[in-house]
Amino acid sequence: MIRFSIIVVCLNPGAGLNKTVESILAQTFGDYEMIIKDGGSTDGSIEGLPMDSRIRIFHQKDRGIYDAMNQAVEQVKGEYVYFLNCGDLFYDREVLQQLNQQIRKVEAQNKTAEYIFYGDIYAQQTGQRVVSNPSMDAFGCYRNVPCHQACFYAAALMRKKNFNLRYRVRADYEHFLWCFFQGKAKMVYLPLVIARYEGGGFSETKENRKISTQEHKEIVKKYMKPVQVWGYGAVMFLSLSWLRTWLAENKATARIYHKIKEKLYRRQRKNCHK
Repeated sequence: MIRFSIIVVCLNPGAGLNKTVESILAQTFGDYEMIIKDGGSTDGSIEGLPMDSRIRIFHQKDRGIYDAMNQAVEQVKGEYVYFLNCGDLFYDREVLQQLNQQIRKVEAQNKTAEYIFYGDIYAQQTGQRVVSNPSMDAFGCYRNVPCHQACFYAAALMRKKNFNLRYRVRADYEHFLWCFFQGKAKMVYLPLVIARYEGGGFSETKENRKISTQEHKEIVKKYMKPVQVWGYGAVMFLSLSWLRTWLAENKATARIYHKIKEKLYRRQRKNCHK
């Protein structure tokens, strides 16, 4: 059994694909496969990839990024599935090595659980570490879940449910909520920086941000009770969530915002371990 299946989906990705692949091949931990799912690129990026026995490339038309991810999942042979977008990179050469060590410690305590292991990301646009919620609960699911570049999913979970193509921007969010509420996945935070997130991609265009807001409203109603949706929405409004988002994404304010957030989450982790 292969330990990790790393999926990269692409369509005319340019130089970003090669950078992403090189960051994977540079890992000191070698028990992985890399699945490159190409939707029919014509820019020569696929032909320029290095030769390595761990890389499997398959070409298949798709209906968008989430359909491509679903197709790629059908090909996995690993225990855990990880999605890395073109242009995104592993944070350093030791990510998989450190991750595997910590996963084994958790698995030793419970070998039957279906896990989602998640960590932090480094946002290249702001130059800051973005810390994930160390204790996932319903409010955490409403407010903000870790992006898929921070998550390693048990392959068994991915086989139980595909990304729902009804959602153009938030299919990975809907999938995470299904894993939490219905799939009963064991969510485990690991204090590691997993990936260097490039940003500025598909989900962050002005049009897709509007779609994201609408899909969020629909998805939370699907998995949460009306009183939860109303209550969590009120908390987000009263706590000026729009302002906090702006502070987190603005280069001038991102550093201080994320430092404060990191300290609060560190305190939360200590309280959880008492």
